Amino acid sequence: MKFRYILAASMLAAASVVPAAFAQQAAPAQAEAPNPASQIPSADKQAIQNYNLNDDVFNRIVKVSQEAKKQGIQPKNAKTDFSKIHSLDDLAKQITDSDPRIEPLIKANGFTPREFLLANLAVTNAAIASEAKNNPQMAQYVDQSKVNQKNVAFYEAHKDKINALMAEDQGGQ
Repeated sequence: MKFRYILAASMLAAASVVPAAFAQQAAPAQAEAPNPASQIPSADKQAIQNYNLNDDVFNRIVKVSQEAKKQGIQPKNAKTDFSKIHSLDDLAKQITDSDPRIEPLIKANGFTPREFLLANLAVTNAAIASEAKNNPQMAQYVDQSKVNQKNVAFYEAHKDKINALMAEDQGGQ
């Protein structure tokens, strides 16, 4: 599914299980792995839901992704140890610890590691919610009352750019 690649394309993080695992009840976790989202504090889940996407944030995500590609940072190769993740800050630390170039790149584009993660998870949640509108199988896992509808609208308005970014990422790996 396309939404599984959004985070890999735009975030310098782990494998495609991260969106499903941290997508705040938007999709089921993979059967072979425990659901790390269940260990994330409610405040972090709320922060993901309440994060508001805008053009500035999205443009900075794109810049980070493009620069990461230039530097040879490969998000799909990063390892995530879910047993050590109990908050978004823990996940952000694993991301930045996976490659010493990541944190300076994120900060150079005006993000803290946590905010960068929140922004990417907000995009991922919006993508999942948008896809669920036309996918009955997926819709059963999405509680639309917990979805930030403004972010869904933002995602849908920028879907072509996001898909182009994903295609660029897939072509380069």
